[in-house]
Amino acid sequence: MSLEEDRGEVCACRIIHAERIAAARLNALNEVDQDRLSNLFKAMGDPTRLKIMQALRLGEMCVCDLASFLEISESAVSHQLRMLRQLCLVINRREGPILYYRLNDDHIEQLINLGLEHIRE
Repeated sequence: MSLEEDRGEVCACRIIHAERIAAARLNALNEVDQDRLSNLFKAMGDPTRLKIMQALRLGEMCVCDLASFLEISESAVSHQLRMLRQLCLVINRREGPILYYRLNDDHIEQLINLGLEHIRE
């Protein structure tokens, strides 16, 4: 008996449900959306980036604030913010020499809240 069979992961009856396969193919994501969604979850899966987004749920913060909060260098924070900005998870605005960052829209906070709700069930 294989490991998969031992864990009950192999279908013993070997029946192919063509209608379910067709429906899955019909509703499959295109490659662009699949890549973008995968990158979104990868970004949110990094503990440092998640801490940044969690902090920004409360309002705008500059790199110095985030570095102090996270107890890491400003350079490390800037690197993480660059990735979050490229994925449209955060945006910034300039006030004199200071860039303030915030979550891009309410969807980001909703994703975080939904994830928290799921893990706390």
